[in-house]
Amino acid sequence: MTGLLAALGMFSVLPVPASARMPGPGVLRWLPVVGALLGALSFLPALAVWRGGEQGAPLLAAALVVGALALLTRGLHLDGAADLADGLGSGRPAEQALAIMRRPDVGAFGVAALVCGLLVQVTALAAVLGRSTVAEGLVVVLLATTTGRVAVLQAAARPAALGSSLGALVAGAGSPATRWTPALLLLVAAAGLRLLSGGSAADAVWALAAVVVALVAAAALTAHAARRLGGVNGDVFGAVVEIGTAATLVLLAAGATWT
Repeated sequence: MTGLLAALGMFSVLPVPASARMPGPGVLRWLPVVGALLGALSFLPALAVWRGGEQGAPLLAAALVVGALALLTRGLHLDGAADLADGLGSGRPAEQALAIMRRPDVGAFGVAALVCGLLVQVTALAAVLGRSTVAEGLVVVLLATTTGRVAVLQAAARPAALGSSLGALVAGAGSPATRWTPALLLLVAAAGLRLLSGGSAADAVWALAAVVVALVAAAALTAHAARRLGGVNGDVFGAVVEIGTAATLVLLAAGATWT
């Protein structure tokens, strides 16, 4: 429980005892659990304006979910995605790119990444909600928020970039069991929850595909960032969360269209 509370204190605005806020070895392992919890909480505002399918405003509901996620995480992952976009977009060598990423301002590449990323997440989620029951919508949000954070466990196996203070945060997170057990459990949950929420076998297959494609996309981003920066850092992790979440929603929206 100490690890879970520390993860909640680091990666969300949820109140935890001050004594539990210090990160220790293994805290990153709780990130998928934090993602599932944040997904459930962020789904609640959608219920004020949407009751399933076209009953209500699915686009507004999607915007409320994505906005709630940003508030619940203090915009931590969005900030990381913007910083990484500025660093990689600069085309500079690793040290200079990392210096750009440490600046407090957001450049043109960062703004473009934020706008495009949020638009994709909102519109993809709206497309799914417009064809889903409330139970199915909740499962979709849970899958998206959890998949993005499972992808971070894969990224944690990479060496840290120069000047990164990941240290205790990633200690023990790079073991094969820590990396692959949550991924396998997520795949089982994706298919199982999709069926239990009223989806068809085709919906379950699309849910599996969404998780796999999102993890592959996040791994590709991680590999590119590690090659350019000489390793990974917190900004890379934030970008991995955002790309994993967006890719999951896009594949689920495709599934809602083609099934």
